[in-house]
Amino acid sequence: MDIMRVTGALVCTRRVPGLGTTDLRLLRDGAGGLAVATDTVGASPGSWVFTVSGSAARYAVGDPKLQTDLAVGGIIDDWTDDDAP
Repeated sequence: MDIMRVTGALVCTRRVPGLGTTDLRLLRDGAGGLAVATDTVGASPGSWVFTVSGSAARYAVGDPKLQTDLAVGGIIDDWTDDDAP
């Protein structure tokens, strides 16, 4: 698991069927790198979240057949920039 910050939503008008209609979020890690994750918890821009990867990501979104390797596992309620990695 990693802690990341949501920087925005990613809108794709065309995608492979294996992604379904799951919302996509653009995330930034502590080193400034960007990642895209599926989001079933409704994280909004600016929120700190924890992510799960690999097969755990597919189970986190509730469908082990969904083609994702990174998912938002939850929204962190109490997190400040001073705590950021």
